[in-house]
Amino acid sequence: MGKVGNASLYGGEAEAGDSLKTFGAMLKVLRDEAGLTQEVLAERVGYSFDHISKIERGVRFPPRDLDRLAEDALGPLAARLLKETRRSLTRKAGLASRFRHWAVIEQEAVTLYAYECRVVPGLLQPEPYIRAVSEAVLPPLSEEQIDRQVAARMERQAILDDRPNTYFGFIVEQALLERQMGGVQVTRLLLDRLLTLGERRNVEIQVMPRRMEKHVGGDGPFYLAETYDHKWLGYSEGQRSSNLISDLADVGMLQQRYRKLSSQALGHEATVELLEQMRGDV
Repeated sequence: MGKVGNASLYGGEAEAGDSLKTFGAMLKVLRDEAGLTQEVLAERVGYSFDHISKIERGVRFPPRDLDRLAEDALGPLAARLLKETRRSLTRKAGLASRFRHWAVIEQEAVTLYAYECRVVPGLLQPEPYIRAVSEAVLPPLSEEQIDRQVAARMERQAILDDRPNTYFGFIVEQALLERQMGGVQVTRLLLDRLLTLGERRNVEIQVMPRRMEKHVGGDGPFYLAETYDHKWLGYSEGQRSSNLISDLADVGMLQQRYRKLSSQALGHEATVELLEQMRGDV
């Protein structure tokens, strides 16, 4: 695989133009990673160079068969990513368009790591916590939008049951659990879910203590995924933006940081002890 840069993909429940730019940015990342020029990709999929160029710039709607035609040139995972990202152009409910490309990678991964310091990772959130997070969004969401977000996130959580051979690692800041997002009852349900999921052989949940003099998570939350062909990708989010990270040096940096964070966080037994203590206190 060739060395590629990072692509910022902007979206939200977006205007069509934003969704087209999201798809175009995704296609460019995948093409670069395959080491192909626009001219070569155009030749292999049977479209003109101008057509491919306009798709990548977000000014032309991609053809329905592009993912199928591009599979030989870009690979099966890339084809699936293109197919799923194209669905965002129809404004698929529930998942923000800036996140959909990572949701596809998540479904294909054999290893997933997450470090979070803003909210509990989405895969771990019980339904009332998802609703509480959605209700706190500004500008406010309608009840229908909140219901769609809740349904989409719970559907996404199915991978925890459907992929018993995938290893899931989560590092969560203690402050997120003490915040009591949604209130006491929601916090009890959250702690119960963390304790239950943490009993699984393929799930590791670690709590990062409040005090850590040399904390390496200062740049914010990030996610890592190992694909079925053992390539690693990273993902990070900011305000109304996201970043799919495929550059080998940048992914290596995130792996290094995750290893250090894991060494700084509480181990399994200490995490369980803390969660049980917190559960008894709320």
